[in-house]
Amino acid sequence: MTTFLIRRLFQMLIVTIVAAIISFGLLYLVPGGPIDVLLAERQNAGTQRIDNDDILRVKERFELDLAMPVRFTRWLIGWPSGPIFGSIGADWSVGCAVPGQMRLRYPDGTIEIIEEGCEVPVTLADLESRDVSRGVMFGDFGVSQVILRDRPVADLIATRLPYTLYLMGGSVLLSIVIAVPIGIYSAVKQYSRFDYTMTTVAFIGASLPSFVFGIFAILLFSILAKQAGLPYLPPGDAVGTRDYTIPVLGAIEAGSFLDRFLRFVMPCGVLTFINIAGWSRFVRGSMLEVLSLDYVRTARAKGVQERMVVLKHALRNSLIPFVTLLAGVLATLFGGALITESVFNWPGLGRLFIDALGRNDYNVVMALLFINVVLLLIGILITDILYTIVDPRIRLS
Repeated sequence: MTTFLIRRLFQMLIVTIVAAIISFGLLYLVPGGPIDVLLAERQNAGTQRIDNDDILRVKERFELDLAMPVRFTRWLIGWPSGPIFGSIGADWSVGCAVPGQMRLRYPDGTIEIIEEGCEVPVTLADLESRDVSRGVMFGDFGVSQVILRDRPVADLIATRLPYTLYLMGGSVLLSIVIAVPIGIYSAVKQYSRFDYTMTTVAFIGASLPSFVFGIFAILLFSILAKQAGLPYLPPGDAVGTRDYTIPVLGAIEAGSFLDRFLRFVMPCGVLTFINIAGWSRFVRGSMLEVLSLDYVRTARAKGVQERMVVLKHALRNSLIPFVTLLAGVLATLFGGALITESVFNWPGLGRLFIDALGRNDYNVVMALLFINVVLLLIGILITDILYTIVDPRIRLS
């Protein structure tokens, strides 16, 4: 076990670094960026042109004037943060404040080249005046550039994390508690009316995207129910801003436990339904495969009760593939549900990721991606260890 853990931890470190390089590089290659945002701001303000000073200010703020490898190492491990090895670093150009040429296309169709050549080299000595985090490898994710300007990304994540944890935690727990028995019973009662019904429901849940169920839920349980004078659920947000009245339930105080619970029901229900649709079919297929094995038929031939055959002999082995499916649960608990949180305006990490991506807040996006990669790798490691608990025949070496 010790050898296995050491080898896996080393592999996790390599995979984390490779994933960080890929995500960092791809994020800076996507269309749009701080310069385009600056141009849009100038256009909204009625200014049709921007000068080099504005470009240099934005580039320094987002460190776009640094070479990509230097920018990456500063984000990953907080190095280099200034001159190194005495005065050697002072003469090493790590970037260029005016790298090459940039073409800006304006609404009137004109194209202007606002940068030429490489006139202002950036050296490691220039980095002394810039704040730099200790690096995400050491738990420092830097500061938010847009959403909460100059505030630590860790603080921003901490304010959104509780909402994601109890939404995703509740939905995952309910999904496991409901999906596993449904899958088992469907396998035991194969081709029964219950099996056909759950198969149809599962196909519907697995075929349609989550935002469709979210919109239908809001339309049915919020808008139509309210118009019909029936008890209804609030359509969005995690906490209300003003008091309201619901038939049967009466007056609901904004921010109360009942207000939070009612707003929690629909997003949690949508996520739970989608998870049940997929997981119940997974458990059913695994259970059917185990029920057809020789040792199960032998147990039945020996006169063992059907309940004991299912629960003691078949269930444990059928859960091995399901444990594999749970490898990503840890990352899911942290990452949240991007679409569902956006539909219900839920202030979790999934919504934060969408907002940060749309507003080019790179530090927030990369921090969330990095944490999700790490949690996914940890989840896979935990899954490998759980194999030995579910099936004692499995040995890790």
